[in-house]
Amino acid sequence: MIIAVISTFAQFAVSINYSMVDYLPKASPSTIAMDTMEEEFNGAVANTRVMIKDINIPEALAFKKDLEAIEGVSEVTWLDNAIDTKTPIEMADSATVESYYKNGNALFSFHIEEGKEVKTTDAIYQLIGEKNAMSGEALDTATSQKMTGKETMYAAALLVPIIILILILSTRSWAEPVFFLTAIGISVLINLGTNIFIGEISFITQSVAPILQLAVSLDYAIFLLHSFADFRKQTDSPAEAMQMAIKRSFPAIAASASTTFFGFIALAFMNFEIGADLGLNLVKGIALSFISVMVFLPALTLMFYHWIDKTEHKQLLPSIRNVGKTLTKFRIPALIFLFILIIPSFLGQSKTNFIYGIGEQPEASRAYSDEAAIEEVFGKHTPMVLLLPKGDIAKEESLVQKLKDFSEVKSTISYVDAVSPAIPPEYLEASVTEQFFSDNYSRIIVNTSVDTEGEATLAFIDQIKSLTSDYYNEDYHLLGESVTLYDMKQVVEKDNTVVNLLTVIAIAIVLLITFRSLSYPVVLLVTIQSAVWINLSIPYFTNTPLVYVGYLIISTVQLAATVDYAILLTEAYKENRKEMHALPAIKKTIDEKIFSIGVSASILSSVGFILWLTSSNKIVASIGLLLGRGALLAFTMVVLVLPALLILLDKVIEKTTWKANFYKGK
Repeated sequence: MIIAVISTFAQFAVSINYSMVDYLPKASPSTIAMDTMEEEFNGAVANTRVMIKDINIPEALAFKKDLEAIEGVSEVTWLDNAIDTKTPIEMADSATVESYYKNGNALFSFHIEEGKEVKTTDAIYQLIGEKNAMSGEALDTATSQKMTGKETMYAAALLVPIIILILILSTRSWAEPVFFLTAIGISVLINLGTNIFIGEISFITQSVAPILQLAVSLDYAIFLLHSFADFRKQTDSPAEAMQMAIKRSFPAIAASASTTFFGFIALAFMNFEIGADLGLNLVKGIALSFISVMVFLPALTLMFYHWIDKTEHKQLLPSIRNVGKTLTKFRIPALIFLFILIIPSFLGQSKTNFIYGIGEQPEASRAYSDEAAIEEVFGKHTPMVLLLPKGDIAKEESLVQKLKDFSEVKSTISYVDAVSPAIPPEYLEASVTEQFFSDNYSRIIVNTSVDTEGEATLAFIDQIKSLTSDYYNEDYHLLGESVTLYDMKQVVEKDNTVVNLLTVIAIAIVLLITFRSLSYPVVLLVTIQSAVWINLSIPYFTNTPLVYVGYLIISTVQLAATVDYAILLTEAYKENRKEMHALPAIKKTIDEKIFSIGVSASILSSVGFILWLTSSNKIVASIGLLLGRGALLAFTMVVLVLPALLILLDKVIEKTTWKANFYKGK
């Protein structure tokens, strides 16, 4: 309890990182490009845009100074950076002018310093008022920062009562749910507090990890207290009953925790480090939950077990009789269903249309309406920056002209655009040239009309890379939000194969040790992995884009979290099979365990759907939807398909299981 209290306060000292870019590998081209630009130039890539309506050029120039004066704002770019505004704009290139000034509307691009997004965007909103508009990556980050804390609290406020209701309906004491939630709640608090030793976690981990830890590990507490209640009927000593309960439930809890633990460890092997960030937190959380259930919960229960006695009530849910007999009638259709769906699901989940960023803002938000207003006047605006070796102005001018030939390029800002290739830079003051040249590099800003991400954007980036390589081979750097997402795509697609393979291998080894069998692990993994593939293929068949980070994480999390259902059913079946033939054994097992599996699945599913409903962040929401749907699919597969496979492969299982001791009677 002391550690939990300290952790409660310690969690507020943990900083939250809202930048997905920071989790790219240090060796990725985008990361190297950003580091290079920070070393060579004072400024950074524009990550925010502001549109001011009904303004003339002198007023716009004055507004630019006001914008530059706001703390956190740098590198404000407007028309005066591309042309000489002292000359009539009618004489300038119309495409360049309309990139910044159109129909009396002025569009400013600038950079907001990392870590100051909320404070700076709030100050900008005060400056521009309700009439004008702002959009960009920094604003998205600020919105996420504001919403994450609120939404996590909102999700918890909805979730805890639902979990309590599920637990009350599934127990025979009003106090038991309090014991369950206290034991796991303590471990969640300690997990959050011990993040102080890590120093910083991602906003995804902050949003998902605590709720996921609660949902996944609540089973451990339920297993222990149910065993305790059973043994209290055999002895008058609560301490002795608890000793026996720990001994009996330890293997099941250890197996359940181990599969989840090692499944989450696989996330740590992602090159995209957000997986390692979340994986480390979940692994730590599972270990702490296991310790809490094995150490803290027995102590808590033995001190206050009389509360359980005093608050006993009748079972609120009616018993479902002969459910095993009913469900086993569907074993043939269940197998046919599996064989029909497994290949299309496997293929479909690999062909889904993915989003690699955070997607659009919620339609009800000002950020969404502001972005729409800016795009209505100026169209899409996705800036990119090229860093080229300094020294060859003629080559740079040729490249700039070729870049302008692309229909996707609205304008470029470079020395050859803003000054002249005919004037040597060394003849000019540093204040004129410093935005274009460093000691080693020449900088070109390329303003494009492509989306931030998408197939067309990725193809366009390939074109820019190819063109620049023709001039400079690989001796250049390209950066920007869309380029970062391009690199993210390359990284996470490689991660997918590695993480999924490691997850399956780790869980297979745990199952192999748990069941001492070659066939049980295969049967269990086929059952749960099929549910994962069906879940992840639904976006493809419904033509719904899916956030890739959510897809990658859930492909591991669903397998690791829901394989417990299959373990619980198979453990019980294995014992029943020693006393009767396969069909009656599976009927009895379903009758005994469907309630416990249903409680666990309903809690995990509730967690997922509430995350989906309460989060405005597309990554967190997609993880929630996939988790909620995945838990229901896993439950369905475990109570319908797994029994069918166990019956169908009964003889194979007997021959490939050490000391199976299956019943041989007539």
